[in-house]
Amino acid sequence: MKAMNATDRPGALRRYGPLVAVLAAIAAVAALVIGAAPPGGDRAAAGGSTGARGTTGVAGAEQLPKDVMPFFVAKAAGTVGDYDWGKRCDVTTGKLALPLSPAPDCFAVFTGDNGGATSTGVTKDAIKVVVYTPQDNDAVLSFIYRQIGSTDTPDKTFATYRSFNEILATYYETYGRRVELVQYKATGATTDAVAAATDAETIARDIGPFAVIGGPSLSTAFADTLAANQVLCMSCTPSGDNEFYAKRAPYVWGITANSDENAIMVSQYVANRLAGGKATHGGDAVKSQARKFGYIYVSATPEAEQGRRHFEELLAQQGVAFTDVASYKDPLSLAGQAREILARMKDRGVTTVLFTGDPLAPQTLTQAATEQEYFPEWVLAGTALVDTTIFGRTYDQAQWAHAFGPTGLFARVSPKVAGAGYLHQWFWGRPPEAQQAALILPSLQLLYGALQGVGPDVTAQHFEDRLFASPVIEGNVLAPQISWGDHGFWPFTDRNGIDDQTEVWWDPTATGPDELGNAGTGMWAYANGGQRFLPGKWPKSPPAVFGDDPDPVTLYTQLPEGITLPDYAPLPPAKK
Repeated sequence: MKAMNATDRPGALRRYGPLVAVLAAIAAVAALVIGAAPPGGDRAAAGGSTGARGTTGVAGAEQLPKDVMPFFVAKAAGTVGDYDWGKRCDVTTGKLALPLSPAPDCFAVFTGDNGGATSTGVTKDAIKVVVYTPQDNDAVLSFIYRQIGSTDTPDKTFATYRSFNEILATYYETYGRRVELVQYKATGATTDAVAAATDAETIARDIGPFAVIGGPSLSTAFADTLAANQVLCMSCTPSGDNEFYAKRAPYVWGITANSDENAIMVSQYVANRLAGGKATHGGDAVKSQARKFGYIYVSATPEAEQGRRHFEELLAQQGVAFTDVASYKDPLSLAGQAREILARMKDRGVTTVLFTGDPLAPQTLTQAATEQEYFPEWVLAGTALVDTTIFGRTYDQAQWAHAFGPTGLFARVSPKVAGAGYLHQWFWGRPPEAQQAALILPSLQLLYGALQGVGPDVTAQHFEDRLFASPVIEGNVLAPQISWGDHGFWPFTDRNGIDDQTEVWWDPTATGPDELGNAGTGMWAYANGGQRFLPGKWPKSPPAVFGDDPDPVTLYTQLPEGITLPDYAPLPPAKK
C-alpha cells in the first residue's frame, strides 16, 4: 500500500480530514461555498444549464436578497463589468482568491446603507458572535487530551478562531459589518447540563450575540437554551436526530450528519456490503463463518435508546437482525462489563461487532476481546473520533487489525500541502496556535458563507433561507458533499451539512503522523483513494478493504493529481 504519496496514481484525489477536539463531535468540512439561489430552491430551480455545482442561469435572480450579487449570476447575465469585485476576487474564475478547494464564490462589493440593527447582536458596523470554549481544566476533556497528547488550551483555541476570522473577514463580503468574536469560557464541565443552560442564559442576556459557535459536547441543554432565547448556534451540541434540529429551527445548525442520517447510511452499508457474506476480515476462528451481527453502543440518554431502536428498524427493513445487543453508560467504568459483553457475544457466535460510541471505550473492549481470544470483525457504526488515527493507535492492535467501516471523514493530507493549517500559514506566515485548527475553520466558513448570501438584512430566519437556497456542493474524494434543505438525499428537510461517507480500514503496519503530527505505527486507510458514497449508493458488493482495496490512501504528502491550489499572494488583513 502506498501510504505517504499518491501522486503517481491517476484519479486518486484527497485532502485533509479533521483533527481531534472534543469527545462527541467532529466538524470537518474543507470549504463551504454558500451560493445564492431563489429562496426554497437551488440553482437548478433558477434555470440554466446544470454543471458540477448547480446551474449558471439567471432566471429568478431578481429573488436574490437586496444588494446581493454573486459572480456566477452576473456572469450569466453578462453584467460582470457593472460591479466592483475587489482585489479579493479572481475574476478569471469568479472565486475568492484563497488557496481552498473548492473555492468560495465571489460576491460584489457592497456600498450603501445596510439597514443598521437588523436583529440581536447585529448593528450597522458589527455582527457579534460568541465563541464558547471549555473550562481551563475540564476533567473530561483533560483526560481525553492526555490520552492523545494534545496541548491545546481554551485560549489557544480562541486565538486560532481570531486568526481565521481575520482571514475570512479580508475575503468575504459582509455588507459593511465586521464579525466580532467574543470568547466565553464555560463555568462548568462539559457533562454539566445545569451549567450549560446557565451559560447559555448568560450569553443571551449579558452578551446578546447574533450567533454562538461551539458548546458543551455532552449536553444538549446549551443549544436548547440558546434556541429558546432566539440565538443562533453552530456546532454547539452533540449530534441529535433530525427532529431535534427541526424543533429548534432556525437556530441550531450542524455541519456533520445527524444521527438519523448516520443510521440510514450505516444500515445501508451493512445491508449492501456485509449481510449474507462471510466474516472474511475477522480472525481465523470466524473468517469462514457466515456473518452474525452484534451491536455495542453508548446509552447515556433516552435519545440514545431511541436511536438504537431506529437503527434496528432500518436494518430490519433490509432483512438484517442483531444476534446480540449490549450498551454501556460511560467508558471509564466499562472494564468489568466489557468482559461480560464480549464473552456473551463470543458464546452466541457473533462474528461481526458494530460499534457506536466514544473514542475511549474501544481501548477496554478490544483488550477484553483479546483476553478471551475472540477476534471478530469490528465495524464502525457512527462514532466520535474512533475513526481518527490518533485514537486508533490506543486500541489493542491485534483486534483493530480487523476494524473497518463507513465514516463521514475524508482522507488526510499534510498541512504543508492543503487544509486549514496550510491556509493559516499562507496568510499569516506561521502555523495556527491550536492543533485543532481543522475543527475551528469550518464553523466560521459556514457563518461567513451564509452571511455572504444573506446580504444586509441579517436575521436567523434569513440565515436558514440562504442555506436552504444554496446549491448542493457536490462531493468527491477531496471533500464531502454538503447541502442543507430539501435536495432529495434524505426523507426529511436536512439541517446538517455532510451528506456522504467513505469506507476505511485499519492498517496496523502503516507508519506516519497522526492528526496532531506525532509519528507512529498504525493508520486508517481510506478505501479506493477516499471514494465517497451518497445515501442509497453503497455498492451491493463485499467491502473494498484490506487486501481487497484497489487503491488505499493513509496520507497525501503533496496534492493529488487533478487537484490544484492557485498561487495567490495574500491580501493585507481587512480594515473594517
